[in-house]
Amino acid sequence: MILQYAIIPVDPDSREEAIEALTELGERSRAEEGVVDYRVTTDVDDEHTVRIIEQYEDEAGVEAHMTSDHFEAFQGKVPGFAGGEVELYKYEVADSTQLM
Repeated sequence: MILQYAIIPVDPDSREEAIEALTELGERSRAEEGVVDYRVTTDVDDEHTVRIIEQYEDEAGVEAHMTSDHFEAFQGKVPGFAGGEVELYKYEVADSTQLM
């Protein structure tokens, strides 16, 4: 399983545009084959920080997402609403345990 975690700072003046683009990204990404889960959230401590938690079955799922038309369109919108550098982390997970 592969997890990706993105942190996107949002320009306060462009927050509405960002939320619209991010909502569409989440909905379309969850419908992709190979995506286990894809969640877009706003930080409760900083409403101008968005966090995306992505869970994929395998590398093929990641590749399909990263090359999808809707993701490429989203990437084109990011410079219009980002309030700083976007961070993206990737984790390869061998095992997981539900704790609660």
